[in-house]
Amino acid sequence: MHVVHGTENVPPEAKGAVLALGNFDGVHRGHQVIIGRAIADAKRAGRPAGVVLFEPHPRVFFQPDAPHFRLTSLDEKLAVLDELGLDIAIVLPFDAALAALDADRFIEDILVGALAVAEVVVGYHFFFGRNRGGSAETLKAAGAAHGFAVTIVAPVAERGEPFSSTAIRLLLAEGDVRGAAEALGRPWRVKGPVIGGAKRGTGLGFPTANVALPKGTALGHGIFAVRVLLDGRALDGAAYLGTRPTFDDGMPVLEVFLFDFDEAIYGRDIEVSFIDKVRDDRKFSSADELVAQMEKDCAKARAILAAERPA
Repeated sequence: MHVVHGTENVPPEAKGAVLALGNFDGVHRGHQVIIGRAIADAKRAGRPAGVVLFEPHPRVFFQPDAPHFRLTSLDEKLAVLDELGLDIAIVLPFDAALAALDADRFIEDILVGALAVAEVVVGYHFFFGRNRGGSAETLKAAGAAHGFAVTIVAPVAERGEPFSSTAIRLLLAEGDVRGAAEALGRPWRVKGPVIGGAKRGTGLGFPTANVALPKGTALGHGIFAVRVLLDGRALDGAAYLGTRPTFDDGMPVLEVFLFDFDEAIYGRDIEVSFIDKVRDDRKFSSADELVAQMEKDCAKARAILAAERPA
């Protein structure tokens, strides 16, 4: 997938495409239907298929000091989009200039002028332009005037609930990583370098890899069965996210214990996929009681992961 940042030097192969528009945070199953429609229409027309993204998320631009739980970093989002089979990703820097563009100027300057778009595919609840003044219907009218097609995708739902990034954040805030995975179409994951910690896990017989969480991450606290990607290797483990109430009740930390593993990995990047929750976080009366529970937690996590592994 060819990634283009901004619109000042758009290569010829990125013009005349069928483009899905949106933030696509999480690239969840609802997003995947929108993107799948763009890919299908592009194939029928013999054109490239792509997306137009905004970075950072507009909410981060307008409220820089407010925590925002991003389901996917830009790098992960691009990786998932590439896996879906897109040809192009146009990443527009969401800055003061873009925020000031009204809907008509966005269409004329970017979609028509810079990208010469052939078709636009959006969800039914897509808004754009200054003060969110443009809608899917605005695009429909502009397409008729400027000569590009517009497809509006209806809500994608399961059991009566539309898929949405907000709903997935709420599931994760409750620690329901399995429910989030069902909505995403894959396990939710975080990636980051292994950092130094207090080494309490080592002293308890469970050495852990501490991972710095992205700013704004709001996963419910507890023990989780996880799969970790390290240098192309998939490893099973149990992860703890919480404030260590048995010890200091401090800032939340993510600590990952890898099963049957004994390597020094400080400073190396790992990707942690959350498969299922084992239990909620709680305070124990002693370190011995905690260790006994950790042994049970690891046994349960192993069983969960064994059941998840394809035959």
